[in-house]
Amino acid sequence: YQLKGECYFTNGTERVRLVARCFYNEQEIVRFDSDVGEFVALTELGRPDAKYWNSQKEILEEYRAYVDTVCRHNYEIEK
Repeated sequence: YQLKGECYFTNGTERVRLVARCFYNEQEIVRFDSDVGEFVALTELGRPDAKYWNSQKEILEEYRAYVDTVCRHNYEIEK
């Protein structure tokens, strides 16, 4: 199981997008896209995880906050 997070910036930090991808056996099974605001299953294997994570308010709030706490924060450090 592997998690990869990517931050995308437009016009500095005016527009920031986070995409977190969950992989199992080198196949992406679940994705969180901050533009969507919830987890999306990309395979049948990812369906239970996406359903569970979307049912957990704290997990959703945490991932939604990563745009600021991780992406924007790290952008400012790298400037």
